[in-house]
Amino acid sequence: MHNVIAVAHRGDPYRARENTLASLRSALRLGADAVETDVRLTRDGVPVLLHDGTLKRLWGHDRPLSSLTWEEVSALTDGGVPTLSDALAATDGGRMMIDLPGTPDVRAVCRIVDVVRERDARDRVYYCAGAAAMLAVRAADPSAEIALTRTTVAPARAGLLEAIRPRWLNYRFGLVDRALADRVHGDGRLLSVWTPDTRRSMRRLLSLGVDSITTNRIDVLCALRDARRTP
Repeated sequence: MHNVIAVAHRGDPYRARENTLASLRSALRLGADAVETDVRLTRDGVPVLLHDGTLKRLWGHDRPLSSLTWEEVSALTDGGVPTLSDALAATDGGRMMIDLPGTPDVRAVCRIVDVVRERDARDRVYYCAGAAAMLAVRAADPSAEIALTRTTVAPARAGLLEAIRPRWLNYRFGLVDRALADRVHGDGRLLSVWTPDTRRSMRRLLSLGVDSITTNRIDVLCALRDARRTP
């Protein structure tokens, strides 16, 4: 039976606030093979887990992260926004998929890669985002595992793929059909998808033979996947 990797999108956001240590730990307890997290830098260069560019949606403060120091972020969120270093420690032994939202510059990418290296976590971390960010990751760590995010079914340029050398192609789940799955696998790459949250969508993707599914409902995905393994 094909083994699908179950990836928890920002942890377990139905039970705990997304991109927090509690959310990551909950996802791993529920059986996630990996947790997906968004990482950005504070004004003083500390990589932290936050999808949005501001603290407004999750923490009620309409303040851009890039304008705040780590100490200010910690004070405004009562310590709720974890550093990447703390997240790596909390998921020790578990895989982490680091998403680089927005348009991170080379300095930000290098700092994130450095923290992964400092935590001795390179063998359990992989990165996902668009081409510009993944080119920066490849330059910062020639051996990094990369999932290149694609927002169109059109094939990526051969030169781009040669430069990035992604192990994975990462697609929004609605774009994926049998032809796309066959093409990705035929080119010798793994196929990851994001973020189906209904059982119907998950079953369809499992039947297509995708290699990884990132979802907000990690418990549902693990149950469906495990049921398929049962003789």
